[in-house]
Amino acid sequence: MSSSASASTRPHDEQQYLDLIRDVLDRGDARPDRTGTGTLSIFAPPNLRFSLADSTLPLLTTKRTFLRGIVEELLWFVRGCTDAKQLSAKGVKIWDGNGSKEFLEKRGLGHRREGDLGPVYGFQWRHFGAPYEDCDADYMGKGVDQLAECIHKIKHDPTDRRIILSAWNPAAIPEMALPPCHMMCQFYVHLPPPSDPTSKPRLSCLMYQRSADLGLGIPFNIASYALLTHMVAHVTDTEPHELIIQLGDAHVYRDHVDALRTQLEREPRSFPKLRWSRKVEAIDDFVSEDIVVEGYNPHPSIAMKMSV
Repeated sequence: MSSSASASTRPHDEQQYLDLIRDVLDRGDARPDRTGTGTLSIFAPPNLRFSLADSTLPLLTTKRTFLRGIVEELLWFVRGCTDAKQLSAKGVKIWDGNGSKEFLEKRGLGHRREGDLGPVYGFQWRHFGAPYEDCDADYMGKGVDQLAECIHKIKHDPTDRRIILSAWNPAAIPEMALPPCHMMCQFYVHLPPPSDPTSKPRLSCLMYQRSADLGLGIPFNIASYALLTHMVAHVTDTEPHELIIQLGDAHVYRDHVDALRTQLEREPRSFPKLRWSRKVEAIDDFVSEDIVVEGYNPHPSIAMKMSV
């Protein structure tokens, strides 16, 4: 079979996600959970693989995904910010529940002001190991800047097997409003063959997620880590290649079942393409206006309640 014929018969990458939902609905274990909602769950399903070649952004199409929220949250992570109010002020309310005074008090963090999530994702990415004061403190130069180290290694030591970004810091978890669900990722640089020294290296990312809300969370997480890989590739002069996601507890909340059955009736459409509005030199320089997504034509939104 020719390569073009093979490509034309390859299942849409979104089909993996839909097949996983169907599998969880068919054979998932009924389990209680922290939120009291109840879930259907399976453990360690086969990994999900999404091509990032040709500027592809795997933004799910069987329902409209909140693109602006994905972009703003990722830039918030990259800045090392832990203040939910900064996202909320931009109309992105996804962290408001976990930053509420009631939720913080329930976590034993009632001494924090509303919106102060503690040393969550971005803090670990940019200031791992630094003592956490509050979300308003200046942490410049404190802790380990893992994201900067990953970028340096991709540029200068691309075969390093430790190009890792970890949000899982056991010592800091008691201080977090919510322990990280997407715990860590590893970047891998595919070097061009000696026969083609003019080709750019390609960049892949493997992400591990301990807890995976398939209805609301995973569509966000897929697009977010795909966008992060595109951004890192952009500033390291590599070509985005593939995003691989390995899930631990993959679950469907009981109150999402009907909505997901509706989603399963829909056919995936072509993923959109990502374009940069300008050349960005450093990861800290990205702003939302730099990120242009073209050709996104999803099915309509499907309402699902977020369990907190």
